[in-house]
Amino acid sequence: MKIMIGADLVPTASNIELFKQGDAKTIVGERFLKVMQDCDYRMFNLELALTDKETPIAKAGPNLGAPTECINGYKALGVDFLGVSNNHVLDHGYEGFVSTMKTLDSAGIAHCGCGANKEEAAKPYIFEKDGIKVGIYACCEHEFSWVDDYGFGANGFDALDSLDHITELKKQVDYCIVLYHGGKEHYQYPSPYLYKVCRKIVEKGADIVLCQHTHCVGTEMDHAGGKIIFGQGNFIFAKSNPNFPLWGDGFVVIADVTKDGVKYEYVPYNKTEVGIEMTDSTEILDGLKERSKQILEPGFIEKNFAEMAEKTVFNRYVKNMLKGYIDPEKTEEEFFANYKGNGFFHFAECEVHRECLLTGLRKKLGRGKWGEFKDLNK
Repeated sequence: MKIMIGADLVPTASNIELFKQGDAKTIVGERFLKVMQDCDYRMFNLELALTDKETPIAKAGPNLGAPTECINGYKALGVDFLGVSNNHVLDHGYEGFVSTMKTLDSAGIAHCGCGANKEEAAKPYIFEKDGIKVGIYACCEHEFSWVDDYGFGANGFDALDSLDHITELKKQVDYCIVLYHGGKEHYQYPSPYLYKVCRKIVEKGADIVLCQHTHCVGTEMDHAGGKIIFGQGNFIFAKSNPNFPLWGDGFVVIADVTKDGVKYEYVPYNKTEVGIEMTDSTEILDGLKERSKQILEPGFIEKNFAEMAEKTVFNRYVKNMLKGYIDPEKTEEEFFANYKGNGFFHFAECEVHRECLLTGLRKKLGRGKWGEFKDLNK
């Protein structure tokens, strides 16, 4: 059984009409469409709400949404499953959440990682083909969508619960896929925390873990009989942005699963004005291979992350967290009445932002023995 696993699949202004029309050939190109059709199962990440009414929540960052008619594009691409545990699934609140779930159900597209309560959000999805059972577990880091906050929403990763969920799922299936929506956006390496978490997820039963939040191609590694991919790049998510040079190209994973094991193939693609096109260039996968060697070097992950955090902590975090809040005349009531989900709360609650903020501050302030980095592979 060949399973295609891709990252963010999001209609935007450049291709929204193509999605409504179900024009798969124009969106992904004839060559790539043939690759999709040759697979037995196709799964991606739905990083927005499918809704015909805009009801945006207060948050930092954009509120993503697309008309329900765009489901025609997903169906034309042959999508079988969409992960819905991410930081944008609740961008249009309860109305958008209900609309999204109803739209997917009506289209016959399976999904997991989001639900009307905590138990439902944590449920995996299991399917069987040719006598092989496959289980999918979807979870995310803490950014404006956790079911714990709203009573409905996305399944947030919680080591005290999620690792048990994965272990139980593996007992029921032959092949276990974990979609972990997290990592530092536009950063091509895992943070120390993410590196540890994903290794533990494999140790608890996952055959493959895919981190799908960074919007760039990152690294990969084999561990304890499983595979971890720290960033596939976007699949279809707007055209390349000059402000984000890594936002663009990517690759899908094709897992050829049999009773005897699994073999992996990576299919790279380049961005076009309206979608993607398959490429014969080795540049994307060569870069993946070189970075993947780096993360196995003792101390590299901690050192590289600390250097990045130190460079970005003031302008990216400190200034944004304090902007507009240093006002001795402002009362507590006025502060919270005007609060719109800005950086202060965002950076404090999200795992990777908090890690970057604290790492950068520690390095700036000389807290800890910098220059002495651990080997995270031990």
